[in-house]
Amino acid sequence: MAETEEEVDVLVQRVVKDITNAFKRNPNIDECGVIPCPEARYNRSPIVLVENKLGVESWCVKFLLPYVHNKLLLYRQRKHWLDREALMDITCTLLLLNPDFTTAWNVRKELLQSGVLHPEKDLYLGKLALSKFPKSPETWIHRRMLDKSTKQQQQQQHYGETEQAGAERSQQLSDQLARTLHQEMKVCSDAACRYPSNYNAWSHRIWVLQHMAKGNIKVFHDELSSMRLWVSMHVSDHSGFHYRQFLLKELSTELSQTSACIPTIMTSPQHQSSTVPSSCSHNHSHTQANGELPGAEAAEDERQLGFHTVFQLFHEEMELCSDLIQSFPGHETLWSHRRHVFYLWHNLRKEHQQHCSINGGIMSGHPKDSDLCLPDGDAQSCAVRGESVNGQRQASEPMEVDGASLPEPCDSKRLKRGVLLPGPPALPSEHSFVSGVLDRCSNPEQRRFALAYKKWLDTVIGQQP
Repeated sequence: MAETEEEVDVLVQRVVKDITNAFKRNPNIDECGVIPCPEARYNRSPIVLVENKLGVESWCVKFLLPYVHNKLLLYRQRKHWLDREALMDITCTLLLLNPDFTTAWNVRKELLQSGVLHPEKDLYLGKLALSKFPKSPETWIHRRMLDKSTKQQQQQQHYGETEQAGAERSQQLSDQLARTLHQEMKVCSDAACRYPSNYNAWSHRIWVLQHMAKGNIKVFHDELSSMRLWVSMHVSDHSGFHYRQFLLKELSTELSQTSACIPTIMTSPQHQSSTVPSSCSHNHSHTQANGELPGAEAAEDERQLGFHTVFQLFHEEMELCSDLIQSFPGHETLWSHRRHVFYLWHNLRKEHQQHCSINGGIMSGHPKDSDLCLPDGDAQSCAVRGESVNGQRQASEPMEVDGASLPEPCDSKRLKRGVLLPGPPALPSEHSFVSGVLDRCSNPEQRRFALAYKKWLDTVIGQQP
């Protein structure tokens, strides 16, 4: 083992070069870590590359980390000069061992802005760092900066092109956006599986949807469906359920806005493809083909249609929550999620009732709980909920927002006499659910959470007008 300062310098320089060569030999490395090894037993490199896994023997970390750390600080203090290649190698080594060192990310940010470093390389480096440190806040912050700058560059390139190439470029941007979304969702999922209740990973996932898929109902719908299996396997992960609450709230807002302004949206085919499901376009054209003009009655029908679609989402979420509570008793996260979903639905229903009362007439007053039903043609669409963890309902693939789940506007008048689903989330049904849980409960924690939920229903929901 090296002892003198000169020997340490030679050793560390060789290790840094070995890490760089490992990435050159295998550009598909997908995970890195430290191999427990108290001392060097063989006269060989401490860098181990097996298939797509990169490992650093622990005995050399105590030499390697201080060396690259001091080199970078001396460079920032203008006391030591490093060329660009050396900067990239040192910062890469340092961030794989300590991704929360902000100075290293700032140096790489300067290299990105100067055009020396490609954003894809930093996204790849961040992914590797998260495989070892999945909660690293500095890595997530740097990743958001990369995503934002990449999107801005793509938009600037698109604006600078001619109209003739605009259509092809728009399709390319759409494909790139889809790939970026898929990549970011995959990184967030891997990090969430490696670290329970990984707030930083879930916050990044929300940020990505807000900045790259805002208004895209299909993306949000697919996320809500594909996350059913994940939360069913992580019933104590509050961050995962908070993500579902975010999706429900965004979908409720977007569906309400879309149904309220469909005639305006349809004037822009490009906006229609990115924000409105294809079935909406078909339904609107069908209405125009019959010679019907979008008037006050049609607008109200569209609003009712959007509300009933939102009701179906909340109905499925409450079913999932009931199934998980009964299958996995004693998890406070599930009861907290149910409380939030019911409160969100309660407020949404109150707003809808107030709108119906003010506008007065198309639905003749505000709907009662028993009036909330789906059209005859939409009864089969409940099957998209899939199978659950106990054999009832659980989605295995992302759910498509198509004609099977959105009734036609021409059939919206049948909402009042449609096929009734099981009762919507309401105070009596919630009391019945809690009573059933308490009757069959043998888990003391489950009983405590059920009683607390019942008390919340009486004191918060029951006291509201």
